[in-house]
Amino acid sequence: MPDEIDFVLDFSLNILRAFGFDKIRAFLSTMPEKSVGEPEHWHAAEAALEASLKRANMSYEVDEGGGAFYGPKIDLKVSDALGREWQLSTIQFDFNLPERFDLTYIGEDGQAHRPYMIHRALLGSMERFFGILIEHYGGAFPVWLAPTQAVIIPIADRHMDYAFEVAGKLKAAGMRVKVDERAERMNAKIRDAEKQKVPYMLVIGDKEMEQGQVALRKRNGENPGPMLLADFMAMAKEEVEKKVS
Repeated sequence: MPDEIDFVLDFSLNILRAFGFDKIRAFLSTMPEKSVGEPEHWHAAEAALEASLKRANMSYEVDEGGGAFYGPKIDLKVSDALGREWQLSTIQFDFNLPERFDLTYIGEDGQAHRPYMIHRALLGSMERFFGILIEHYGGAFPVWLAPTQAVIIPIADRHMDYAFEVAGKLKAAGMRVKVDERAERMNAKIRDAEKQKVPYMLVIGDKEMEQGQVALRKRNGENPGPMLLADFMAMAKEEVEKKVS
């Protein structure tokens, strides 16, 4: 049982941290007034959850009586952009379902025993999670997470074919890209991409088309300028793999 709790807690923490949440608070919720299961099972489960938190070097608060009627739990809460706390991941004991389904296993003593059930909700409510995630980044997702990672901006119609050629190569490399085909000025296209918080803007003109390049502009205001398409792809791949914010 301790190994399973440690695994689920570590899994939950890794998921939250992978999405960029580094301010995580843990709460140990204990037996409420109305509950199912034997008190000694509750106390053993609460002790097991607490021991797992300590092994993970997690500071925690005890939420007395805050457990579900069917078992104690660990709640992991993160803060949004306004400093409000939201409960996301849960590691939960369940004394109800093993009874309802009459679950048993044969122990080393050859006798039938009732198992402990441990389940987890990694992200909690999906709608709440996505709402918090959007607020956490203010919509400016890191490259690996951005729905559109790059917008290709041809300056004139004569650059359109090359723009789609670049888009094809980037898509083949696994990137999420769009070509801005609108009959708008280049600066307007750049401004719109910045408003949409797209990480990369790739401007294409005569020089870029002739030399197999793209002129890179970044969402954060950096303007590295022209570079070979292969160099841009290598840079983007590295930032995605390292989950650069």
